[in-house]
Amino acid sequence: MIFQLFRRSLSNSAISPERAEPRRRLAWHLSALTLAGAVFCSLPHTVIAAPCGNTSAGFDRWKRDFAAEAKRAGVRQAGLNALANTTYARRTIAADRNQKSFRYSLEKFMQIRGANTIIAQGRKRKARNAEFFAALERKYGVPAGILIAIHGMETAFGNYMGDSQVVSAIVTLTYDCRRSEFFKPHAIGALKLVDRGAITGATKGAKHGELGHTQFLPGNALNYGVDWDGNGRVDFYNMGDALASTAYFLRKKGWKPGRGYQQGEPNYKVLKQWNAATVYQQSLAIMGRKIDG
Repeated sequence: MIFQLFRRSLSNSAISPERAEPRRRLAWHLSALTLAGAVFCSLPHTVIAAPCGNTSAGFDRWKRDFAAEAKRAGVRQAGLNALANTTYARRTIAADRNQKSFRYSLEKFMQIRGANTIIAQGRKRKARNAEFFAALERKYGVPAGILIAIHGMETAFGNYMGDSQVVSAIVTLTYDCRRSEFFKPHAIGALKLVDRGAITGATKGAKHGELGHTQFLPGNALNYGVDWDGNGRVDFYNMGDALASTAYFLRKKGWKPGRGYQQGEPNYKVLKQWNAATVYQQSLAIMGRKIDG
C-alpha cells in the first residue's frame, strides 16, 4: 500500500524527476519521501509473530510473541503466567509424528482399543447408572451407548486420562509448524481455562493436550463445558461434567434426538465432529449399538 501511494505521487506530478532541474528534482524526491513517511506512520501497528518451528530452538521467542496474541484474545494474567511456564513437549511432538493406529483396518483397530471389554463393561455401567444416562438423553438427545463408547475408547472409563501437561502440550503443538492453525484456538482455550480455574499449568492429560474423562481439546472444553453437578465449576475430571459436556458437544454439532447413529443414519456424520478418523467413527457406532442393546 505504501509503495502504491508512492507510485501514485510520481504519476500525479506535473514534472517527472528525470526531466526536472537538479534542484527541483531534489525537492521533488524530498516531498515524495515525506508523503511516504506520513503514510507509513498513519498505518496501524502490526505485530509480526515469530515463526513456527519444528525444533525447540525458537520456542521461547515464539512464546513471547504468542503471549501478546493471547492477551489480545482475552487471556488474563493467570493464563499468561501458565504460558510463560510452558516447556517444549518433546513426547507430544513424537506422538504427533507417529499416529499409526488410525491406519489399521477396522477389525485391528477395535482389537487394539479393546472393543469387547468396552462393550461388556459399558453394559454394566449403563445398568448401574441408568438414571444418569436417561437424564442425559432427555436433556441432549444422545443415547447412553455412544457416550459410554466414547468414555471407554478415550480413557478406559477414566482409568487413564494421560500423563502429559495439557498446557505445555497444546502450546507446543501450536508452535509446531505441522498443524499450528488447528491447535491455536485450543491453546487460547487452555489459557482461558487456567484463567477460570478449570485447569492449571500442571494439569495432566493426553499427549495432544486433550483433558478429562472423554479427552476434550481445550478450545472445545471452553465452549461446550457443562457444570452437571451444579457446583459452579466445570470439571472435566468429574465423570458427570465430562459426559454431560460430551453430550452437549454432540447435540450442538448436529445430533438429532431419536435418530440413528449407524452408517447411513442421520447422526453418524456427527461422530466425525468428535474424531475425524473413519475407523474411530465406525468403532463408536458398533460399540454404541451393542451397549445400547
